[in-house]
Amino acid sequence: MKYYLVVGEASGDLHASNLMNCLKNVDKKAEFRFLGGDLMQAAGGYMRRHYREMSYMGFIPVMLHLKSIFKNLELCRNDIKAYQPDVVILVDYPGFNLKIAKYVKTQLHIPVYYYISPKIWAWKTYRINSIRKYVDKMFSILPFEVAFYEKHHYPIDYVGNPTVDAIAKRAFSSENFDDFVQHNKLGKKPIIAILAGSRKHEIKDNLPVMLEVMEQFPACQAVIAGAPGIDPEYYRPYIRKNSVEIVFNQTYRLLQQSTAALVTSGTATLETALFRVPQVVCYRTPFKHIMSFVFKHFFHIRYISLVNLIVGRTVVQELYATRFSKEHILAALDPILNDETYRQQMLSGYDELIEILGQAGASQRAATMIYNCLVEAQTQGDYTSHGLKL
Repeated sequence: MKYYLVVGEASGDLHASNLMNCLKNVDKKAEFRFLGGDLMQAAGGYMRRHYREMSYMGFIPVMLHLKSIFKNLELCRNDIKAYQPDVVILVDYPGFNLKIAKYVKTQLHIPVYYYISPKIWAWKTYRINSIRKYVDKMFSILPFEVAFYEKHHYPIDYVGNPTVDAIAKRAFSSENFDDFVQHNKLGKKPIIAILAGSRKHEIKDNLPVMLEVMEQFPACQAVIAGAPGIDPEYYRPYIRKNSVEIVFNQTYRLLQQSTAALVTSGTATLETALFRVPQVVCYRTPFKHIMSFVFKHFFHIRYISLVNLIVGRTVVQELYATRFSKEHILAALDPILNDETYRQQMLSGYDELIEILGQAGASQRAATMIYNCLVEAQTQGDYTSHGLKL
């Protein structure tokens, strides 16, 4: 089969590369062409454009780069048309990918599969209309999405969560505390992991306050998990000012040896929970009162962290917008370190989360389902070997 994948950011590159490797297990003749990243290129196939040339986050950056965005859309459409794949697999990145889905489905009549749903359950629920019209199959990595889509009369498949896979396959899984601190020239005090975000503005907004909080816990040492793609020099002013340590490309190793963590929202909250590290979710936003109003009146979810969203109740404290402050973070971190009953309650919530997510193998399950769906469709005559509907 010929597969065309479209990815718009680093996390999509990771998940798509794992999916590609698993597709090769079930389809020995698999060929790939894609808009993606380095990990996908390492998995094999031809990269038409790197996601770094496509990804613009936020209203102002998007408006400033509209010309580039339209060019990338046109490039992608023309490339898919020329390649004539058996399926187009879209990974998250809805602003771009749903436009591609419409073109592929209405103009080329090629099957469109989606791996990792856009977060339409949080906001922009109207996008369900485009998904119904232009996406043949949705493969979800978040279990609560099944009920959301069922409510909107669009059945999807939950395949498991690839973060579970990544942690199960991690290196240094048997490393102990002494070996880790010796390797990184750290002290012997209990470690508080600081995961301050993956983008510069997140680090700038969150890290200073997180480090101020850590000054109140001298019995522990704060260790920053350096974000991939961020120049180490960017952290230097924070490290020099606070005498804090930082490690790069070792986030899982760091979490494995941590007593607690301060974490910005995102996949990092889920990773921290899967390592059973009690955490405080901290996310500073500009215009905090406006953001609180927007979240309350325009979002369709009660929580911002994946941990609480998946379990469906408050497992970890979420301090964002008006709730983000040094005092609130202090008050949330203190019982994690000093109240064993509170700590165990959070760990019990983590155990519930782990059970809900299920076993490792999400990428392989998704790959098997994608391949079997394509084979079945071709066998039944729904599509030719080039994806054109009969």
